[in-house]
Amino acid sequence: MNERVRVVIADHVATVTLNRAEKRNAVDTAMFEALFEAADSIAANPLVRAVVMHGDGKDFCAGVDISVFGGEGIGATIGERMKPRTLSGANFFQSASLCWRDLPVPVIAALHGSAFGAGFQIAMGADMRYAAPDTRMSIMEIKWGIVPDMGITATLPGILAEDKVRELAYTGRLVDANECLALNLVTGIHADPLAKASAVAAEIAAKSPDAVRAIKKLVSESWRGNAAATLKLEADLQMSVMAGGNQKEAAAANIEKREPVFDDGIQELP
Repeated sequence: MNERVRVVIADHVATVTLNRAEKRNAVDTAMFEALFEAADSIAANPLVRAVVMHGDGKDFCAGVDISVFGGEGIGATIGERMKPRTLSGANFFQSASLCWRDLPVPVIAALHGSAFGAGFQIAMGADMRYAAPDTRMSIMEIKWGIVPDMGITATLPGILAEDKVRELAYTGRLVDANECLALNLVTGIHADPLAKASAVAAEIAAKSPDAVRAIKKLVSESWRGNAAATLKLEADLQMSVMAGGNQKEAAAANIEKREPVFDDGIQELP
């Protein structure tokens, strides 16, 4: 496991820490890899009965590292990573969120500060989310002219109403903790969400691990749609959008701190 993610296991609970506080836990390639490694190591450990995930420093996760959007744009960085890498059909990017949803044990996210873009989608991969009062969330991919494509079609159905998904994804606006609770994006608001998440994890760890694993499987498989089909659509739409000039213009305008100038030609979508 690399230094981007830290895992500590005690009393049947794995505490996973996004460990890049100096960058607001922004996700770069190394952190993507570290998230997969952490989930894989936990999945292989039969002693783990629950997981707590949180971010070091002032934020849970402020999104994808801005360096990803440099040069020729995000499309120049992905290559083979848009192809499925798991049995569920999740690709490199989607797996950072779905690796937590796919764990056989419950995952509880403790949120504080920013949970933007990639951070939002990683958090949505958890079974439950407890938020500090200062938490702000955003489906922020529109800022960069791209599609939210880290498994959002597999995690948000059943949590957020379709019109609310559309509003948040179309605008990228910030949502504070109280609105997150009203929208069901978080399970509860607590002054110390890490302490709350740890207490709930300890309570779960004291229950029958067979029953808990069976309940997670039951709920996950009963509430899901066809994950493989929706994840493929995410990837196909993202590739189509990134092939156009408007995504590059959106990224460049953000980096250069100016208003974007978009081409109004209609791009054909898959």
